[in-house]
Amino acid sequence: MATTDEVLLDDLLRLAAAASVTPLVEHDLLGLRRNWHTGSLVVVGQDLADPLARTQPVRRSGVVVAGLADGDDLYRCAFDIGAESVFRLPTDESALGDKLADTLDGGVRTAQTLAFVGGCGGAGATTLASAVAVFGNRRGFRTMLIDGDPLGGGIELALGIEHDVGDRWPKLLNAAGRVSAAALRSALPSVDGLAVLSWDQSDVTVLPPETMSSVLGAAQRSSDLVVVDLPRRADPAVEEGFVRAGVTVLVVPCDVRSVAAAKRLVGPLREVAGDLRLVAREPRASALSAADVADHLSLPLATRVGHERDLPAAMDQGRFDPRPRGPLGRAASDLLDLLGLSTQAAA
Repeated sequence: MATTDEVLLDDLLRLAAAASVTPLVEHDLLGLRRNWHTGSLVVVGQDLADPLARTQPVRRSGVVVAGLADGDDLYRCAFDIGAESVFRLPTDESALGDKLADTLDGGVRTAQTLAFVGGCGGAGATTLASAVAVFGNRRGFRTMLIDGDPLGGGIELALGIEHDVGDRWPKLLNAAGRVSAAALRSALPSVDGLAVLSWDQSDVTVLPPETMSSVLGAAQRSSDLVVVDLPRRADPAVEEGFVRAGVTVLVVPCDVRSVAAAKRLVGPLREVAGDLRLVAREPRASALSAADVADHLSLPLATRVGHERDLPAAMDQGRFDPRPRGPLGRAASDLLDLLGLSTQAAA
């Protein structure tokens, strides 16, 4: 950060300390120009923005302007140096603090976020969510699997990590505001690099919406893919999960009673889910076709998933290893392809 204004500098240093960032400070134009390309984020004080613009600096990403005054001059100077954002203090202190904290998380990621919900009990949404996370991780994407259903069977039981060291939801109940993405990922148990946030055996069954929002935000900043398994019941925390998801998948077995139950969910889900799609689960003897279910629910069919005979017994033993060419593996691959997460695109 660079400024000759001591009052502005005091504010910037205070925000940096709150974000646990130790900045390199330059007090003049020469120092700013000397270190123009070195930092992941350059905060230019309003007093130096105009002199810097006159030097016609090489354009780079990660430049913002901060000032204590309003007015068009602040925005004109920001435009002249190619700044991405303007922060007027004290009004924009929170936003600038978040921007500083992003430097600790390695910059802002744009994680693909996929939410799963069953159209009825036993629909298989948790199993499919786990498969998508596992195959996304295998494709080389930094993935986090989040169990948002405290009354479900527990994702970590299926993955066989219930005894592994790491934080679960009850440890995060007081999380609000900015949660460190790096700290969250490092605190969670993992399976072959797949970070998993699940539940322990405590009596906690409700999440504050602020906790869900903060944790999902941190997950999205530290991941390429975030997979969230959510319950059918509506509460503010669950709604926050649907709102933050890019795509929501409703998993529905192809039988009349399941479709009738799912029909009651579609309306409420459309109010909070931006992109709602259907996965039709086809048992060995289906009363309805996947196309019939999609038509009745008026939802686009994302894919279908068939019965995988040996998987339930393996999951009961804590072994979750779906075959890539099996029904579950093919469905998971279809959903990853839908999100544009091909193996070649993995970073």
